Amino acid sequence: MVICSSTSVTGLNNNEYQISRGKVLNRIAGVDKTCNFVKADFMKMPFSDNTFDAIYAIEATCHAPDALGCYKEIFRVLKPGQCFTAYEWCMTDSFDPKNQGHQKIKAEVELGDGLPDIRLTGQCLEALKLAGFEVIWEKDLAVDSSLPWYLPLDKSHFSLSSFCLTAVGRLFTKIMGKALEFVGLAPEGSKRVQSFLEKAAEALVEGGRKEIFTPMYFFLARKPHSDSHESGRQGGGNLISFITSVYL
Repeated sequence: MVICSSTSVTGLNNNEYQISRGKVLNRIAGVDKTCNFVKADFMKMPFSDNTFDAIYAIEATCHAPDALGCYKEIFRVLKPGQCFTAYEWCMTDSFDPKNQGHQKIKAEVELGDGLPDIRLTGQCLEALKLAGFEVIWEKDLAVDSSLPWYLPLDKSHFSLSSFCLTAVGRLFTKIMGKALEFVGLAPEGSKRVQSFLEKAAEALVEGGRKEIFTPMYFFLARKPHSDSHESGRQGGGNLISFITSVYL
């Protein structure tokens, strides 16, 4: 995005290691002059009101303990007339809180992926409106996806590109992890962490199959114009991105 435009992007993250990796990747991509990172909490951002021309979040704000509080903070730092867009992890309308099987799937996703109480799509939508946003468009994009979003996590689906996620690959990884932990090359507790991550992956697949969970709830929302603030952009722009991980 930065390479193809004249924008500058600020990545917000509260993990020092992920920020350091992001800086390395930015240098490799040649965008370290226009992309930077700030270590902070997106529930209390260290920016002035009306700072950014656009804000986007991909699978990040689902980690907020309070959607309304998070969206209000985003609303505060976004310039009037500009947009906030995001992908959220949500439970769908098919989720039944009285169904123990549904509750088990939800709990295992929350544990394995470090999430608070996973919100319904409708709760995210309502929080956006209460925060002051005009919702331009929203949809669970998993509904019309030509392939199941959970296919790469499905251990019954064999693929060389995702071998480590297959049943055989997971067994191999488990054995290697146990051996590395035993000889001290992996931190103590690695095997236990791997175990609940596998449970989370299985829960994600099951949640996708039952259509009670989606990682693809997308929305585009706008902060209304203010008569007292000029918000038009003259090319380029200053964007903020919320990130929860930096991939190698």
